[in-house]
Amino acid sequence: MNYLNLEEFEKKLGYHFADKHLLLLALTHSSYANENKKGSHENNERLEFLGDAVLDMVVSEYMYRKFPEMPEGELTKLRAAVVCEGSLAGLSRKLGVGRNLFLGKGEESTGGRNRDSILADAFEAIIGAVCMDGGIEAASTYVMRFMEDQIAQTKTNFRNLDCKTHLQEIIQKISKVPVHYAIVDEKGPDHNKVFVAEVTHEGKVLGQGSGKSKKEAEQNAANAALEKMKA
Repeated sequence: MNYLNLEEFEKKLGYHFADKHLLLLALTHSSYANENKKGSHENNERLEFLGDAVLDMVVSEYMYRKFPEMPEGELTKLRAAVVCEGSLAGLSRKLGVGRNLFLGKGEESTGGRNRDSILADAFEAIIGAVCMDGGIEAASTYVMRFMEDQIAQTKTNFRNLDCKTHLQEIIQKISKVPVHYAIVDEKGPDHNKVFVAEVTHEGKVLGQGSGKSKKEAEQNAANAALEKMKA
């Protein structure tokens, strides 16, 4: 990689490194270091270790302040979803990290540039590099550039996906009969349908919800049932 390309990549990252070596190191996979007889520390694993810790700390503090109503268990689950391998790999892809990695021939030939684990580790290594280059405040700012929207979206998805499970857990405490979901109506043209779902238990309607897919409608029906239970 030459410095012209490095500067272009820095623009995509949204951070200018005073020490370019740190960014290059963050992009160096162990397979490349091994094949090129570099020292054991001349790969991104140590920076990934640091970046992982910084990411967890920054996300944890933000969530603690942002969601004062959330108990510890839910905060832990939400953080795990936000910083999971798939999420970090997705952010790496948006930034074009894969095509800028230094990989060994073996990893290159087996699709390493698009492998979730490698991309996620590189994303964390870049966070570690920012921390070493600019300090914890710079790293925190860098992390939240990407994570604020990620946290909000994941929280929305997390809540919606959990409604059916949460409702079932409540019902299981009082009955061995599971809840039942049914699509009771479909509205609109084929290209823009809205489905209406009902959730029932032993013949009693607990809630109704609509959505652009059957799954979304069922989740909203479960959410409606949960809201009724709170009232």
